[in-house]
Amino acid sequence: MLNPGTPTYDQLRIFLTVIETGSFAAAGRQLNRATSVISYGIANLEAQLGLVLFDREGTRRPTLTPAGQSVLAEAHAIAEGMDGLRAKVKGLLQGLEPEVSVAVDVMLPSTWLGNTLNAFSREFPTVALRLHVEALGAVAAHVLNGTAMIGVSGPLAAEIEGIERVSLGSVPLVPVAAPDHPLARGKLRPGAGREHIQLVLTDRSPLTAGRDFSVVSDRTWRLADLGAKHALLREGIGWGHMPVPLIEPDLMAGTLVKLDMPDHTGVTYRFDGIWRRDAPPGPAANWLIQRFSGKSLEC
Repeated sequence: MLNPGTPTYDQLRIFLTVIETGSFAAAGRQLNRATSVISYGIANLEAQLGLVLFDREGTRRPTLTPAGQSVLAEAHAIAEGMDGLRAKVKGLLQGLEPEVSVAVDVMLPSTWLGNTLNAFSREFPTVALRLHVEALGAVAAHVLNGTAMIGVSGPLAAEIEGIERVSLGSVPLVPVAAPDHPLARGKLRPGAGREHIQLVLTDRSPLTAGRDFSVVSDRTWRLADLGAKHALLREGIGWGHMPVPLIEPDLMAGTLVKLDMPDHTGVTYRFDGIWRRDAPPGPAANWLIQRFSGKSLEC
């Protein structure tokens, strides 16, 4: 029985770069190496594994063989593991971060955010904090592009490649309107919400482009600011879903009422603490995630 050799990390990196760039020459330019060095590295990798990874005949672009396709997933996993290891060690060597940038979902109850950040300021008095408050996919976009080290995101984070996440809790969203709105007159028949303007929260990132969440009406007003949506609801302009902690004073005062919609009783909006897989949080950022995950957001 033949046993494969042990490829080096550099050989795997060359292999993945050829796949990413589409050619040996482009891989050489990206890695700042001669094309002959790239070709030599791939040949050595194939020799170590005892497999032909690329079909080099009949095409100008290197095409993966079936064996190459099988190796690709494992090579990605090794590269991601190595990136995670290097990032983890870098954080340990650097020690405490001078600044922590955080992106949080606008649905996160303000009292929880305020309490957590107040505790953070006492625990890490020398660490500056940069806070972004966004909606829907914009939280994950900040984390992906590096403008935020960590995020408190809604359920969209579960769908994004390269993001690590930990469950933090949830908050209920319920349909509401002003007391003089036509939908606020008692029990409604199924489908009644489709006949009236629905105020819908949207975001400024491309991650949710063309997608709707809990949208049932054919008539919508779309807003990127939850505070503006709140104000328009209180003015009687349409109906919409809102997080219960934000509107509890309105429900108690009667300035907003929960709608009795048999087909839309509400949804549970779940939060995840997120960070990039290749950039794990440092001590202060990790403390923030642990602080959030140590508290229930259920209402």
